[in-house]
Order: sequence, then C-alpha cells, then structure tokens
Amino acid sequence: MINEVIKRNGITYGTITGVILSLITTIMYTVNLELFIAWWTTLLSFSIFIIIPMLALIKTKVQLKNSFPFKDAFTTYFICALIGLLISVGFKMILFNIIDPSVKDSLLELTVNYLKSTSAKFGVPESSLNEMIENLKKTDPFSIVEQVKGAVVSLFFCALLGLIMAAFFKSKPTSDN
Repeated sequence: MINEVIKRNGITYGTITGVILSLITTIMYTVNLELFIAWWTTLLSFSIFIIIPMLALIKTKVQLKNSFPFKDAFTTYFICALIGLLISVGFKMILFNIIDPSVKDSLLELTVNYLKSTSAKFGVPESSLNEMIENLKKTDPFSIVEQVKGAVVSLFFCALLGLIMAAFFKSKPTSDN
C-alpha cells in the first residue's frame, strides 16, 4: 500500500505538472506554431519534469519527517511524472485530433522545413533527407498512436530521471552506534 502523503503529493504535483505543460502547449498553439519546433520549448518542458517533481520530493520528505527511503522517493516522483505526462499527452491528443486536426499539417510542414534547413547545415545527403521526410509524412507524429508511443518513451526517461532524483532525495541511513 502506498503511503497517503506520497500518493497525495504525487497526484497533486503531477496535476500541476500536467496543467503547466498543457498551458505551455496552449500558449505555443495560440501565439506561434513555430514554437513547437523551437529547441528551447523542449528544454522548458523538460525542466518542468525536473522542477515540479523536485518540489513534490522536498515537500514529501519534510512531511515524512526525513524518513524517506529510496522506494518512497521514486514512487513520489513516478506518480507525479506519470500523471503530468498523462494530462499533457491527453491534452495534445485532444488538441491535435479533435479540436484542430488541421494544425497537424502546419506542424508537419514546419518540421519538414526545419529538417531541410538543419540538414543543409550539417551536410546530410539529399537522399537521406528525402527518406527522413517521407517517413515523417507516413507516420503522422501527432496521431493518437504516435502520441502514445511518445508518451511511453517519455515515461521511460522520466523513470530514469526518477531513479536519479530518488537517489538524491532519499534519507540517509542512520547508524545506531
């Protein structure tokens, strides 16, 4: 059974994470679609998966009076990341597949143009670039299936990050000498 403090903080901070990520997506959607391919927006989203869960870990450790074993720290982080990811991906699925499916075409075009300009800078052969673009067009990266696949990959990386953060935030063993 999961400790109520761990569960409550994981759910609360996970909801905050998901809402913030959904707000970022909404701002990018309404302000400028090019923000979806900007490197710094990816960095911003990634930092949300560090900062908010870190606050959850700090609060949980304090509430548990520094009795915070590795398993509890990881569980707190993982619940937070899972809920945040589910809310964020769920919002993107609704936005890209129900509210405004036409935005997928615009984003695909922006991504293709970005790939072309970046590939030219790095000297990628034309044949490799064309193959990459064809594969991108075939997969529809904003479809529900591709969003779920992306969420699974993101959850894996969140789990790795959670292991690192849990090791850092766990309480130190006390000696009974």
